[in-house]
Amino acid sequence: MTYCVGMALKDGLMFMSDTRTNAGVDNISTYRKMVIWEVPGQLCLTLLSSGNLATTQAVISQLEERGKAHDDRNPDLLSAPSMFQAARIVAETLHEVVAAHETGGMKADSAFHATLILGGQIAGGPPRLFLIYPEGNFIETTEDSPFFQIGETKYGKPILVRAYDKDLSFEQAMRLLLVSFDSTMKANLGVAPPFDYHFYAADGLSRGRSGRIQGDDPYFNHISEAWGQALKDALRSLPEYSEG
Repeated sequence: MTYCVGMALKDGLMFMSDTRTNAGVDNISTYRKMVIWEVPGQLCLTLLSSGNLATTQAVISQLEERGKAHDDRNPDLLSAPSMFQAARIVAETLHEVVAAHETGGMKADSAFHATLILGGQIAGGPPRLFLIYPEGNFIETTEDSPFFQIGETKYGKPILVRAYDKDLSFEQAMRLLLVSFDSTMKANLGVAPPFDYHFYAADGLSRGRSGRIQGDDPYFNHISEAWGQALKDALRSLPEYSEG
């Protein structure tokens, strides 16, 4: 399973992803689901992935290989003139990989599907954030829908809906996302630390503040415990139900 979030903020874009790929009693593994590409001064792109691991690996590999080949028939992601065109290149690559699996005799409903979040900025344009579907189409954030989630989304969404604000600082966005991820992992064993994060500062055109939150991180554990206690305190403070 997977849980990834991309948020559009006034000061830039915030990304976080978990790393769990299997969650059986004797089959637990991790894999990085965040990729960052940068050409300092020209662009910075962040890709989050959810779904079939072979599919997402193939998409990332193709995008990187095409960048080395300089083939006009297969546009290079790092040469895209705009974020819209970058999203189109990623979407077409995803669709090609999924279609190749399905036409290769590997039929299993949606077993080879994947969903991606692509965000970043290319010189000459503003920061933009896209949700890319396995069918090859995509949508962009709006004022009404300023963040995207992929993977196991339902458990962590309530806190995002209630507490998101476009004016959040990096530190405040980290706190919000860690609560969202903690809520998700408490309800679903398929989501677990380490959590990778990246804050892209608008107009920075290079990698921003990034890192990894381990399961034994003191701040994360404090957030988890404090949030759980705050929920209990809030529930006790509400008036009790009475009939009539």
